[in-house]
Amino acid sequence: MEFRINKEQFLKSLQKIQGIVEKRNSMPILSNVLLEATETSLLVTATDLEVGMKSSYSAEVITPGKITVSAKKIYEIVKELPNQEIMFLTKENDWVEIKCGKVQFNIVGLSPDEFPYFPDVKEENLFEIESSLLRGMIERTSYAICTDETKYNLNGIFTKVEVSPDGSNALKMVSTDGHRLSIASGNLKGTAGPELLKGVILPKKGVFEMKKITDEDSGTLMFGFMDNSAVIKRGDSYMVMRLVDGEFPDYNRVIPVANNQVVTVNKEDFTHSVRRMAILSSEKFKGIMLEISSGGIKISSSNPELGDAMEELDVDYSGEPIAVRFNARYLLDVLSVAETERIEMKFKDELSPSIIVPENSSSFLAVIMPMRL
Repeated sequence: MEFRINKEQFLKSLQKIQGIVEKRNSMPILSNVLLEATETSLLVTATDLEVGMKSSYSAEVITPGKITVSAKKIYEIVKELPNQEIMFLTKENDWVEIKCGKVQFNIVGLSPDEFPYFPDVKEENLFEIESSLLRGMIERTSYAICTDETKYNLNGIFTKVEVSPDGSNALKMVSTDGHRLSIASGNLKGTAGPELLKGVILPKKGVFEMKKITDEDSGTLMFGFMDNSAVIKRGDSYMVMRLVDGEFPDYNRVIPVANNQVVTVNKEDFTHSVRRMAILSSEKFKGIMLEISSGGIKISSSNPELGDAMEELDVDYSGEPIAVRFNARYLLDVLSVAETERIEMKFKDELSPSIIVPENSSSFLAVIMPMRL
């Protein structure tokens, strides 16, 4: 195999797959990238068996063929090469020669025969979805994905389409780690397949790789399902992620219905105040106290090892005085993704889950468990 390719193009192709290749060397081939030169283009494929990506790039192909090389090492090599055309050539025993200007590397590759099969995606199974819709919904839910791998059915984002009586489709994404729950909603134009009507769990790693694709530019991308996997297509790139096999808990049962004590507060002011109070928190003392009354909200933190702090803010509130303790990080995670100027916090009592929503918006809802006082 032999091809020539522009350095920037090659670098971009290798950068794109760095998050996908397997870091733990359980199977050496999974930390490699498959480079396949066809008559007219270069195909770059990476997979860890859960998430895979295949992209096509223009290259001057002299001899078609394929090889796999260490994804990390070739990326590091190409990154440091001079800004000139790169010549790539395979030799005997799966060795690879890379030339650029006066620089030459010879590196060891692995036979492409061992590389896992990448499915052929049928485009007729895909539908269009706006990048910005997916990006916003992932931002508002990914912070609450469970990181405990024993709770595998929570290691991702539950994604479902709910059809309204008027026939419109509402796309919902839900995540929870047992201490908090996040729900993002958005309008889905067009039709959704049976998978989304039933609901699927997109894996954590796949979700973050999908977010990178939506970050590239706005516009639309193609989204769909095949063989128990979700498929995303943008331009000449395909990403396939294996769905999490498990039942997601009924999140509607977790959303409190009797939280009728509503506090409205300026998001920016509240965020800065919580940050200041969190300075004194530690692994052992990570809670901050909110004491809410019609006169305002008193935010405080106390750590016997460091000291204490207190701040007062004006709020809109007309209910009974209430005191609640929260993990500061959980509050900050929610505040960082709420998109309105003011937010509403809805309480029932000191020990019941609290709701946080952006003011006058139905696109986001967060539930946080308070800490014991």
